[in-house]
Amino acid sequence: MFSAPHSTGAQGLAGEQDPGIETGASPSEFSLPRHISILIYSVDMARGDEKPIRWVGSTLDDLRDLPAEAQDDLGYQLGRVQQGLDPDDWKPMKDVGPGCREIRVRTPDGAFRTFYLAQLGDAIYVLHCFQKKTQKTSKADIDLGRRRYKAARTHAQEQP
Repeated sequence: MFSAPHSTGAQGLAGEQDPGIETGASPSEFSLPRHISILIYSVDMARGDEKPIRWVGSTLDDLRDLPAEAQDDLGYQLGRVQQGLDPDDWKPMKDVGPGCREIRVRTPDGAFRTFYLAQLGDAIYVLHCFQKKTQKTSKADIDLGRRRYKAARTHAQEQP
């Protein structure tokens, strides 16, 4: 299970700030269209030849706020992605952006999802972690994933 101090988390939609994670990592900040400012924190969770994970916005806090079993399952699936493997249950999320995938996990507490990009630069960008409440992914979740997708692409292009 993940454990660390929590930050305030996402604050809303377009025009508002989506603050980063308070983990002591160095943030990269940049502006997006419509004055969206998103922080991306690089927390070195890679071992050996694994790709590092970059958490976009409040995703790490969002993951930590999920029930323990969902955290463990999603963490395990992200570990598979770091090793270059596919998650056990995933689907492409073309509505979020090209190359975005959704990890799908079910526990006794419900259905949980993580949007991520694995084929963008030298890292895995985790865009959004949430509990799914309906059959169809909500527009708010898709929109948040899109904004963070754009932020991740911009961040990856700025890296040396």
